Amino acid sequence: MVNYLIAIFIFTMVIHTAETLSYSLRYAGVKINKIAVALSLTGIIVLISRTANLIQAPLTAKIIDYAKTNLSFNVIDYLRIILLASTIGTLIAIILFPTFVNVWSRVISKLEIAGSLPRLITSVTIAQLKNVGSYVRKPSVRLYNYRYLGISKRFIILNIVVTAIYTVGVLSALYAAFLVPELSTTASQSSGLINGIATILLTIFIDPQIGLLTDKATNNEQYRDQLGRIYNVLMLSRLVGTLLAQVILIPASYFIVFIIKLI
Repeated sequence: MVNYLIAIFIFTMVIHTAETLSYSLRYAGVKINKIAVALSLTGIIVLISRTANLIQAPLTAKIIDYAKTNLSFNVIDYLRIILLASTIGTLIAIILFPTFVNVWSRVISKLEIAGSLPRLITSVTIAQLKNVGSYVRKPSVRLYNYRYLGISKRFIILNIVVTAIYTVGVLSALYAAFLVPELSTTASQSSGLINGIATILLTIFIDPQIGLLTDKATNNEQYRDQLGRIYNVLMLSRLVGTLLAQVILIPASYFIVFIIKLI
């Protein structure tokens, strides 16, 4: 079970690293004035990461099944370890952000020449992969006045809350299945109750606002220099959101139990 948990831990960490690094792809597109190409690639990455988040459910379900037959097994601790992976993944993305801005700038330029992703992938050589080290940049940790950057407190809080809800969705549904074994099938399929709320909030409030910030930087050269700082603030708010997920894990599970008992 420990080896299985390690595999889920790594999988979850990669999901959150990839999704958070989508900010670096947007920023790279703005820097080289190729935002349309960058947004198309961002859509692919976000789609893959959010789809992979759904795959997390059947993988984690094995832990719940094991806990049902082993009463001494503390399932909530294992779920919290998986949530910790989301925090570590987001932190890794923050550290890699300046490096991937450079990497994505190169990828976008190469994509224009190749014309398609398959051609781009097949055109990569070993020499080019070895050259990736030249794009490495150290992250600079600075505290910024988010109001000066044009970000509202409400938007930051909303980003934290949405990240927490999205992070905890699958795990809370599975823990709800553990709490009510007689309704375990219904509960395990109810992650949409949590993720659905997060997706709606993302689509209506978060994604359009990030799009407006990106568009503003594209059309304003002075504001363009601030965009990297804005993304740093947004990534830090995502990091806080993954920590908040630890707090709402159990309440979200009982919320699902309450809903499925009403059905």
